[in-house]
Amino acid sequence: MSEHLSDGIQEHNRDQAAIWGAGGRHYDLVSFAISDALAHAAQRLSPKPGDKVLDVATGTGWSARNAARFGANVTAIDISADLIDAARRLSTGVEPPINYRVADAENLPFPDESFDKILSTFGVIFAGNHRRAAGELARICGKGGRLCMSTWAPTGAVARLFAVISAHTKAPPPKESSLSWGDPAHLEDLLGREFKLTFEHGTNNAYHESVDAIWNWYLRGFGPLRTLYEGLNEDERAALKRDVDAYHAHYQVEAGLHIRREYLIVIGEKR
Repeated sequence: MSEHLSDGIQEHNRDQAAIWGAGGRHYDLVSFAISDALAHAAQRLSPKPGDKVLDVATGTGWSARNAARFGANVTAIDISADLIDAARRLSTGVEPPINYRVADAENLPFPDESFDKILSTFGVIFAGNHRRAAGELARICGKGGRLCMSTWAPTGAVARLFAVISAHTKAPPPKESSLSWGDPAHLEDLLGREFKLTFEHGTNNAYHESVDAIWNWYLRGFGPLRTLYEGLNEDERAALKRDVDAYHAHYQVEAGLHIRREYLIVIGEKR
């Protein structure tokens, strides 16, 4: 079968499109819980009115809407048609209107140097082929343009949660870890020839009432967890919940849960 299919989604990303789309519009719950980090990236992107901005792996469009607040003309893509449908509904009435379309970060359907600024918040990091995705980001960014990404730290809260979930996954791990995008050396290797990179560390603060509340929150909206859970038997589901609950219990404070997730903001000026 051809690697590039009619809608531009590459064959090796088909399963990921279904997994990430499993939460549908409820994926917006996930974005809400990391909204401080998403705002951080949009402010560092600093689009101007009329700038052509591309949001790569938009999910339900939270970061695309952030960019539109600046008056930018935003195009936003995702490999999941279900997430794009949700993003369109959630963006009703946004001005300037956002152009949403299904597309693959490794095979962007735009001419060279089409955009002034590129944004990706915890999105392109999940591309199956890091170098191909990075090459596409560089290709479609105009000379003198800006790239801004938020990426999870290779160690810390998110890395520990991913390890807990992965212990219950029967599928082999991806060839390239999404957490590698949080390593400045990896980013310099991927993007340093095309962009002058600077880095800024941040911490996402998320608050939930209890371990049960956050479990239900993410089971509704986080496609990878939801897909994994639905594929397990009753005993396996109980074991997964037990381990995820134990992980979250470490963040118990008097008022409930306070989870601090370390991330990296990557700012690139196109050479």
